Amino acid sequence: MERYLMIERATLGNLEFEYDTETKTIRIAGNRAIFIWTESTLAGLLSGLQRMVGNERIRLSLHGGGRDGVQHDWAYICQFPTFEQGFAELIKVAALFGWGAWELVSLDPKAQVARVRARNNWEAECQKALGVSWGSSYIGGKFAGIFQRFFGVAQCWAEQVAFAAKGDEYDEFVIRPSDTSLEDRVEHLLFTDEATKADLAVALERLRKEVDERAETERELRDKLDLIARQEEAIRVLSTPIIEVWDGVIALPLMGVVDSQRAAETMTRLLDAVVHKNARHAIIDLTGVEVIDTSTADHILRLVRAAELLGARCMITGIRPAVAQTMVSIGIDLSKLVTLASLRDGLLRCMGGARTGGRESAR
Repeated sequence: MERYLMIERATLGNLEFEYDTETKTIRIAGNRAIFIWTESTLAGLLSGLQRMVGNERIRLSLHGGGRDGVQHDWAYICQFPTFEQGFAELIKVAALFGWGAWELVSLDPKAQVARVRARNNWEAECQKALGVSWGSSYIGGKFAGIFQRFFGVAQCWAEQVAFAAKGDEYDEFVIRPSDTSLEDRVEHLLFTDEATKADLAVALERLRKEVDERAETERELRDKLDLIARQEEAIRVLSTPIIEVWDGVIALPLMGVVDSQRAAETMTRLLDAVVHKNARHAIIDLTGVEVIDTSTADHILRLVRAAELLGARCMITGIRPAVAQTMVSIGIDLSKLVTLASLRDGLLRCMGGARTGGRESAR
């Protein structure tokens, strides 16, 4: 079924007001809008918020809301050749929307200071109706957000120096860059007597989130440490693989440098393999060892003695010529060891394919 729109239109200044009689909605310049009683409905809304959070909190909250809601205001200003022209046009629009009469009193771009007045604005009227005065913080925040963009700084603050709600002719603001952010000002409330239950609730919620985040970080770190430990264990296994090459025959290829820690780990793994695989022969292959010193040689001899104590006959294979020269020069006694040229020879020996004399020549 086709819907026939019933739109009532009116033009005020340069703005077109539209009322949709079917949906009961209002649009101004194409944007959804509402009309609200200033001295009753809007004042009641602000009064309820003030009772919940206190004067300082509502002042900071409204300032932040005004500051964060200037995207369209700034886009409108940027349509004009200069900032001054754009702000003058924005003043006209603000008046049509019921924001009162604004006036740019002074602007010093070099010193980054602006002074703005607002007469008959809705915040001051609400506070007059309530008999209070916490300042026109929302409008001040809007000015702060606009001049923050104009000055090209990280943040501005609008200091209110005249208060219509206190009997002044207008609200007046001095806007300049600020080193203290809105969030810093809110944080400061927690350390003053002006903190409210809402501030404490926010602080507790923030603390809870920090505790949860820290616990999650610790869990992730523990998982990473566990992963690293598993990877280190996998590397250790790969660096000293023990292979069951035949029934009752295991081989331990050594590579790189054998230090004290690695020697202890290697001995443990070798002795466990001897026991669990019921090995009668253990071949320690040094093909991957290019350099040897007294400490490394001593570790190898200890491996041999420990394995033989468990009943496994050990032999050394794959000694490189340079390693053999080093072992002779440092006086290592290999007379009681079986040494063979290669791992293949060791396997043949174990399987009875080689001659069974005492000590065989390495090369």
